[in-house]
Amino acid sequence: MATTRVLVLVLAVASVLLLLVSGGVVLAARSIDSGLSRVDVISTSLGSVLGTDQNILLVGLDSRTDSFGNPLPKDQLAALHAGGSDAGGDSTDTIIVLHIPGGGGPATGFSIPRDSYVDLPDGFGKHKINSAYAYGSNAARPELSKDGVSGNDLTVQAGAAGAKTTIGAVESLTGLTITHYGAVNLAGFADISQAIGGVPVCLNSKVDDPFSGAKFPKGQQTVSGPQALAFVRQRHGLPGGDLDRARRQQVFLSSMAHTVLSSDTLTDSAKRNALVAAVDKAITVDRSLDVLSLATQLQGVSSGSIGFHTIPIVDASYDTGDDGEAVQVDPSAVQKYISDTVSGSSDTSTSSSKASGTSSGSSGAAPKPGAPAAAPKPAVPASDAGTAAPTVPCVN
Repeated sequence: MATTRVLVLVLAVASVLLLLVSGGVVLAARSIDSGLSRVDVISTSLGSVLGTDQNILLVGLDSRTDSFGNPLPKDQLAALHAGGSDAGGDSTDTIIVLHIPGGGGPATGFSIPRDSYVDLPDGFGKHKINSAYAYGSNAARPELSKDGVSGNDLTVQAGAAGAKTTIGAVESLTGLTITHYGAVNLAGFADISQAIGGVPVCLNSKVDDPFSGAKFPKGQQTVSGPQALAFVRQRHGLPGGDLDRARRQQVFLSSMAHTVLSSDTLTDSAKRNALVAAVDKAITVDRSLDVLSLATQLQGVSSGSIGFHTIPIVDASYDTGDDGEAVQVDPSAVQKYISDTVSGSSDTSTSSSKASGTSSGSSGAAPKPGAPAAAPKPAVPASDAGTAAPTVPCVN
């Protein structure tokens, strides 16, 4: 299995679920490919050309519908601690860009804190990046309604407009051209984590957060369903707030990848069918994404490894005024950090310290007191992701 290991990205956790899938399990990949909800959000055709770099935007949506626009049942929303069907809105709780080099080599995931204060495209002004989806979606709804679009179709097409706005904001911040897009909804993430039998995680201390429903003991444990969703959604009560949540999502991704590769999920027909059924309701991808073609290119990724990083920030507690407290970022520093990281020209210790809340390279600004301490290594080293015996780092 190791010699044909590939990444199949479309599974992103609540903020992002990424699975490593065996290239030999063609049936699973084909089944997933045929049942996905698709939207027309990518303008470039580069994403379909083998041998080119891939930059895949993975987002976790705080929506109360499935991928086809169907409202989630009240009992399911209650189990997920998601409030009512009108709560939450269409914001992106998780934003990760997965960079896959066209010529082979390690894949790299870059987490973007959801509260990053950035310029949004289409004249929406400067706001938190997680609001880009809602700005684009809300602006499109009146025009779509005038054109006679209604019901589930209105939800899906307005969501596509929101995705385009998010893609534009991410491209402007990172300097990367997004070649593919994958989004997962709240319930879908819970269903997928349950379908694979849960994911091992580790906490530095016990938590009890009524906002997300996260209630866990200290130490190693396995989470699935609503518990898994609560684990990756919690922000209140964490020392580093949004940055600690990004790290949780990163280590969860790494552990989930190992769980799938080291189990019989993809070879046991019943488990595979359960996973495919969960994915169909959970995931929305761009129309040009071809899972099998992408798998062919991803066979060149070194050992299926993924290193996860968080973009450098200037200030973890930046007062924006109208938008409240946000994460201040410097696009030029973010773009340099990403470029240096994917090219291998950056120094691991210095670059990764910037990725955990220290000042960005070009701003010269120091983090405010109370900002997360710098980590001496990438949040999840490539050696811990997709390997036979990964370490499950303990997190806040």
